[in-house]
Amino acid sequence: MEFITFAESALNLLGFVVGLILGIFAYIGFRNTGSPTLFRLNISFFSISIGFGVVGFGYMLESFVLGYVKIDTWIQTLGIGIQTVGYFFIAFSHGIKSFFPKSRYFKSIVAPLFIIPANSIEHIIRSISFILLVYGTIETIMSYMENRNRNTIFVATGLGLLALGEFLGWYSIVFPKSVLYFISVSTKIVGLGALFVPISQVPLKGGPRFGNNI
Repeated sequence: MEFITFAESALNLLGFVVGLILGIFAYIGFRNTGSPTLFRLNISFFSISIGFGVVGFGYMLESFVLGYVKIDTWIQTLGIGIQTVGYFFIAFSHGIKSFFPKSRYFKSIVAPLFIIPANSIEHIIRSISFILLVYGTIETIMSYMENRNRNTIFVATGLGLLALGEFLGWYSIVFPKSVLYFISVSTKIVGLGALFVPISQVPLKGGPRFGNNI
């Protein structure tokens, strides 16, 4: 049990570091360009970083300092909730036209996320995160089709992997004590890593085209 908790904490702390680095680069880009989109991305990445940190440090505190045998689920729920705030600002950078998709086909895909019961609060939060990230991914792909900007591919890949990570995280609630949680967090970290490629160029080039206001 301690090894599993340590592995979960280590993965989330890695996500904390990666998100923090992205937030710092977005902040530098905002300072250099004054872009409102980069300001929103700054808030987004710092929120995602804090969300990972809450889970990672929370697990370590309860398990290795307080000596709890069973980790409180509210830590995970709180961390995911804070990350969702970050995902909202990413989607907001595209200018959200509607929270729920108008396509009947897409609704048929995302609707089950709200129907199958689990830990109700975390379940709903992950569902919202997934929809926001899929929205951002689709909008970014559409932006690439218009502009053919190479960096947009990294953005779409990063958002897509974050969405996949949240989807797998949702299934890890349905099937607890499985390897899905580790795959979920790892996928999200890889997604943040993909976003690092365009974000690292922000101080020099003004940033990737997440939305229309950069």
